[in-house]
Amino acid sequence: MLKHFVFCSLSLVVSLMGTTQLHAKDPVAIVSSGFIYESAPFPSCHASTIEQDQSGGLVAAWFGGTHEKNPDVGIWVSRLVDGKWSTPVEVANGVQYTKADGTVHRHPTWNPVLFQPNNGPLMLFYKAGPTPQTWWGMLTTSKDGGRTWSQPSRLPEGILGPVKNKPVQLANGDILCPTSNETPESKSKWSVHFEVTSDLGKTWRKVGPVNDGVEVQSIQPSILSLGKGKLLAIGRTRQNRIFEVASNDGGNTWGKLSLGSLPNPNSGTDAVTLKDGRHVIVYNHVGGDPKRWGGKRTPLNVAVSKDGHTWQAALVLEDQPGEYSYPAIIQSRDGLVHITYTWKRQLVKHVVLDPEKLVLKPMKDGQWPIR
Repeated sequence: MLKHFVFCSLSLVVSLMGTTQLHAKDPVAIVSSGFIYESAPFPSCHASTIEQDQSGGLVAAWFGGTHEKNPDVGIWVSRLVDGKWSTPVEVANGVQYTKADGTVHRHPTWNPVLFQPNNGPLMLFYKAGPTPQTWWGMLTTSKDGGRTWSQPSRLPEGILGPVKNKPVQLANGDILCPTSNETPESKSKWSVHFEVTSDLGKTWRKVGPVNDGVEVQSIQPSILSLGKGKLLAIGRTRQNRIFEVASNDGGNTWGKLSLGSLPNPNSGTDAVTLKDGRHVIVYNHVGGDPKRWGGKRTPLNVAVSKDGHTWQAALVLEDQPGEYSYPAIIQSRDGLVHITYTWKRQLVKHVVLDPEKLVLKPMKDGQWPIR
């Protein structure tokens, strides 16, 4: 299906939704850019995820409702069909039943994560519960590329599934899920751990936490592959820079978690290892504000690295006032890179890049270069 995607001349490219145009001044690497939907029955959205199913189609999901934490927030899905995203459909919510009297309670849902294993149905992980300190992991699956979904099931006690970013499937078939925990105490401990399943979510084992949650308060990891069983997890912190932590044995054990070189305003990131071995991260290249919960969530940037530690500036996706956050990134089978992210909490934006055409520039002293 992807080979029939609508793409592009640099002088004028109509987006997938027909609402955004690219002009000659736009970065040459951007193949297309547009919104997944233009209107929806919910006013607010966040935490998108994107995946390519076994047939080659693209599927996206996010949470949407009145506002984050509101009980009406559910998980919404859209599929790319004939070059156009389908009307969003709610596929899961936080409705809970009290067995004794049939009383219905509804909690908000959070942070969907789509993942297509090598063999098996498309998996959609998400969280349900009042807050990130008290939520629990949920899983639903689709055998037809996101058209229909199974009855959601709760993951075992203490297992959250991937907390924001996609799992990776290891050479032995194990699915390694990057996740994290936020404790309910007044100074919450933010710690990273990993969850492994060998049977598509039936049974699990937990690795970590790999940090104490105090020295570096870190959550929402992405997993990069450095080759020969070596992995690097990077992600969000409250210390104004992304974290990084490495494993030399395929995720069974992890080293010391430390701060990396890129800034972070206490906002979600995502990263992927490309087929050519390079790594791409999408993140807000701005530090946090110690007097506030976090810093600005603009600009939204793309950077590239050969080793996962030293990064080069690639392009700026957004730089205007507003929130552009919580990106998701994958590389599809045709080699293109797909990014989705929150656009002002109102819409989900989808950008397609040709990684071979990214123009890279060094970042001196952590500063984004002036173009």
